[in-house]
Amino acid sequence: MENGVSSFNKFIHDLSVDSDSSSEDYSSAEEDSDGLCPASPLSQSSRVSRANSFRKNSGYWAGYTTLLLSWILFPVRFLLGIPLFLCRLFYIRGSSTSLRGSHMPSRLHSIRRGHNPKDHVIHHTTDRRRGVIEDLHLAIEIFIEAIFDFFHKAAHFLLSPSEVLRVLYRWFSGQRSGHEDTNGVPDTSVPTATLGEDDPTPTERKTTFHQSLNTDARTCQDVITELGYPYEAIRVITSDGYVLLLERIPRRDSRKALYLQHGILDSSMGWVSNGIVGSPAFAAYDQGFDVFLGNFRGLVSREHVDKNISSRKYWRYSINEHGMEDIPAMIEKIHQVKTAELKISQPELEGEMSDDQPYKLCAISHSLGGAAMLMYVITRRIEEKPHRLARLILLSPAGFHHDSTLAFTAMEYLLLLLAPILGPIIPGLYIPTRFFRMLVNKLARDFHNYPAVGGLVQTLMSYVVGGDSSNWVGVLGLPHYNMNDMPGLSFYVAHHLAQMKHAKKFIMYDYGSASANMEAYGSPEPLDLGEYYGLIDIPVDLVAGRKDNVIRHSMVKVHYRLMKDAGVDVSYKEYGYAHLDFTFSHHEELLAYVMSRLLLVEPSQKQAFNQKGSRSKRKGEVNHVIRRTMLK
Repeated sequence: MENGVSSFNKFIHDLSVDSDSSSEDYSSAEEDSDGLCPASPLSQSSRVSRANSFRKNSGYWAGYTTLLLSWILFPVRFLLGIPLFLCRLFYIRGSSTSLRGSHMPSRLHSIRRGHNPKDHVIHHTTDRRRGVIEDLHLAIEIFIEAIFDFFHKAAHFLLSPSEVLRVLYRWFSGQRSGHEDTNGVPDTSVPTATLGEDDPTPTERKTTFHQSLNTDARTCQDVITELGYPYEAIRVITSDGYVLLLERIPRRDSRKALYLQHGILDSSMGWVSNGIVGSPAFAAYDQGFDVFLGNFRGLVSREHVDKNISSRKYWRYSINEHGMEDIPAMIEKIHQVKTAELKISQPELEGEMSDDQPYKLCAISHSLGGAAMLMYVITRRIEEKPHRLARLILLSPAGFHHDSTLAFTAMEYLLLLLAPILGPIIPGLYIPTRFFRMLVNKLARDFHNYPAVGGLVQTLMSYVVGGDSSNWVGVLGLPHYNMNDMPGLSFYVAHHLAQMKHAKKFIMYDYGSASANMEAYGSPEPLDLGEYYGLIDIPVDLVAGRKDNVIRHSMVKVHYRLMKDAGVDVSYKEYGYAHLDFTFSHHEELLAYVMSRLLLVEPSQKQAFNQKGSRSKRKGEVNHVIRRTMLK
């Protein structure tokens, strides 16, 4: 003990202070190759922390040595503590009691108060969550101090029977009054004061269960509102009963709208995770767009109109349902909302609304969201229904996967071989219990706080996905992977991707038999969407990453070649990015390019249909064949 603070407390304090400087940014090697860029404050602080590592290690050993000696010398400390307790009993009992009650809250409360899980945006260095290792350190310290405190109080009560009677009386009287005044367990009140207030007197703040566990359970709504942007949540119900969350950064009078759709094991959080400067959602809003953030089905909470739906039934969907159920439901809701609002705010558009939609809707999709968006456009054209889109920007879209790593090839054969067995047993891939989700949330903090551990996990994840250098550790720390809920993955979505890879085509889900496919599609084989790219009647911008080993740039080029051959107005752009860099890393050049494509003037949907209607007679015959085979 030094000045009333144990060496272990000092160790924890030093660790928390240095956590920002010792953290590393596990982004792609793109930044490492830019030798002309000045060193960032993060990299400078990392060098300082490495220079001080020897001093920190020596501090750790000193703390552990002191702790060991305190156990060895416990009998001496106990005997010497008896006179101190007698002095405290007869001379300073009252003053010390009032001091502890009014000015010295318990160390546990101090530890809990020292963190607010809404410090800043997502997974930056200002995040003060504790990891599993830090929790173990604190638990050991609290346990040791509780043992010493127990023996101290036991000796004190043995030497002062009257004190025992007073404590018992206060305890029983408190029990009675507590039962009369409260129902259940009350929240813990912690006195706090805010810097800069006129009256700095501490006020009572209720600590929540999540704050006591020191986890981060922020939602996309929390991030948007904390940064000063408006927010709206819209519940969307699909035709098969799934309840989806469509989030919005509203500009109600804007005639430009943007729909953002995430990829696999992701959520709308990916579009706002880089803060104000580097997030596509905020950049589009600042450019005058009404921004909508879509969320696919597939949360652990299993939101459905049937509250008693079984896990096996809930997770029974493929990419077909993403493209033909989720996206249509959300885009139709956007159309309904925008049309109603523009009628009120701009009544002069009444005549225009009867002929064409009074707004332009663009879409940006990443990874699996790109494949689902292409499926949506093609199937809507087959059904002769408007897709309501003016432009489509696809960031590393899924669909073609035959050029991939050995790890993905092994997963392909495993899924295809074991699908009849694993499908009914493991319908969804997710973390099933709140405890293990909390554990993952805390382990993500350990990966961030301990660069050696984080670097090891980053390397292992990169090897699993074939060398992709995305910021896997940073993504694991996002708060949409929290103890309450998280995105899951249907086994049949993974099986659908394996089918695409095996067939080397962008196909719809193969139900495994000619009769099942005939019932679903009207043909014994699933539809090959790549053959009907000629039905796409809007401009498409494809963006690929040269360092992307999840969906390689050669596979994005397959989309481009097929669209180009089919006469689609398509562009192709390539950057030196990994797969997750398109959403979870801040790249000015990518953001500038995406915004420049959004701001292009597009023809109205009516004009687009007229242009496509003048195409060759062969395409009309193809549409007829597809409608006959696809629609029941």
